[in-house]
Amino acid sequence: MEGITEQPTQDQYISATRGCCFLKNTEQSNPNINQQRCCKLSSYNWLSDINETTDTQNLKYVEIRFKNGRKDFFSYPVEITLREGELVAVEASPGHDIGIVSLTGDIVRLQMGRKNFDAEKKETRRVFRHARLADIEKWYNAMSLEESTMYKTRVIALDLGLEMKINDVEYQGDKTKAIFYYTASERVDFRELIRKLAESFRVRIEMRQIGMRQEAAKLGGIGSCGRELCCSSWMSGFKSVSTNSARVQQLSLNPQKLAGQCGKLKCCLNYEVDNYVDSLKSFPDSRTRLKTQKGDAFHQKSDVFRKIMWFAYADDSNNMMAISTDKVKEIISLNNKGKLAPDLESYATQKEVKSTMDGTGNDDFAFVI
Repeated sequence: MEGITEQPTQDQYISATRGCCFLKNTEQSNPNINQQRCCKLSSYNWLSDINETTDTQNLKYVEIRFKNGRKDFFSYPVEITLREGELVAVEASPGHDIGIVSLTGDIVRLQMGRKNFDAEKKETRRVFRHARLADIEKWYNAMSLEESTMYKTRVIALDLGLEMKINDVEYQGDKTKAIFYYTASERVDFRELIRKLAESFRVRIEMRQIGMRQEAAKLGGIGSCGRELCCSSWMSGFKSVSTNSARVQQLSLNPQKLAGQCGKLKCCLNYEVDNYVDSLKSFPDSRTRLKTQKGDAFHQKSDVFRKIMWFAYADDSNNMMAISTDKVKEIISLNNKGKLAPDLESYATQKEVKSTMDGTGNDDFAFVI
C-alpha cells in the first residue's frame, strides 16, 4: 500500500480490507482518521469548503461505508461532530455495527437525492457515537474470524451437497451477526445450512445472494488488459452491458474475447461507446451500396476515428479499398443523381488484398498496398 515502508501489522491489514489506508501523512489534528484515497468507496466532497446550512430539525445526515461495497445513510444529532474517515458506532438490527464515515455536510443530501433515498418516507437508522476503544477491539476481533469462517462454511455447504459458493463473510461490529455472501446458478434451500452455521458460530445468520460481477469484484484478479480488474479496484456500481456496444465499436462478436472473468460481457465495453456513437453520426449508412462503372460495391468495415470506410466489389470481396467518408458521400451524391462513379480505385487512399495461404479457406492474410 502507498506510504507503508515497514511490514504492515495485522491491524493494518484488517483495516485495509475495509478500504482504509495507513499513510505517513495521516492528519495531525486527529491521527485516528484513516486516509481514504485508495478506497473505491470513497467519495469526493466538492462542497467541503462551503459552510454547512443549519438544519431546523436538529438532525444531520451522514453517509457511512462498510465492507463489500455496502453504504448507507444515517442520521445523527447536531451535538455530534463527524468527520470523513472516522469510525462510528451505528444502529443495526440487532445491536450495533461499526462503519467508516465517507461523506458529511450538505453533499450528503445531494447524494441521497441521487440514490432516491427519501429520509421522510424511509426509516433512517441512527449514529450512536464515535467508536470507543472497546468497540474497535471487538470489531477487529470479529473481522479476524471472517476468513476462517468462510472456509469452514464452504466445507459445511459441501457436506450438505448444496450447489452454491460462499464468496465472503462480513461480521457485524458487535459480533452478534454475520452476513454470508454466496453465488448460485439455481435456487438453493439453505435452511439446514443456516441451522448448522448458527450452531457452529453462535451468531445470527443472514444469507445474501450476489451476482457473478459482484463475485469477481470481491475475488479480484488481472484482466486481459494486464491491469487489476476495474470492479475490484475502482468501480462501485455496475451498468448493463449489451452486445450492441461491441457492434458499435466494430468488434468481433467472439464470446471468449468479449467476456470478462465473471463470465459476463466486459464492463469496459461501455467506456468508449458514447464516443463511437457520436463519431458514427457523421458516417453514411453502411447498408448503402456504391454504384460504379466496374460494378456495385458493398461496405466491409469501418475505421471510426480515422473516418474511413472499406468497400469491395460484389464479385471481388477479397480486395477491399479504404475510402474517406467525404468521398463516400460524394459517390452517394452521384448515385442519387443517376450517375455512376468511374471506379473505387480513383477514390481509395488504401487497398487491402486478402489471400488464403494455407489452402484451408479459413485463415486469411491481409496485405496492405
